[in-house]
Amino acid sequence: MGEVLPMPSFGDLFTDVRGDDRTMRVSYHPERGAVVLSLWSGTTCRGSFRMAVDDVSRLRTVLAEVEATLIPTTVLPAVPPAAGPATARVAPRSPAVDQTGDISGTAHRGMLPVPRVA
Repeated sequence: MGEVLPMPSFGDLFTDVRGDDRTMRVSYHPERGAVVLSLWSGTTCRGSFRMAVDDVSRLRTVLAEVEATLIPTTVLPAVPPAAGPATARVAPRSPAVDQTGDISGTAHRGMLPVPRVA
């Protein structure tokens, strides 16, 4: 495991939709010029990614495009009050879990070099 740094004052914590105490921490380290995304299971860090601050705007653009395509989860029906109860609503939908792709065929490819942690 690489060097573990305390959580800086600028960052945030996100909970995984699957639960099981999975979280993602996002922290900014100006002394390194990096934003760190780390994946946690309880109190154990399972992996991290150091992103150059120059790439943050590109990530923000991708996330803005995702946000622009979101469908509202709560829909109020267009029913006049006299035609039905005023409290009728459609229940929020659970987010669908998409698989990112079949990786079963990659087992026979050449081995990637093992990264070294400095």
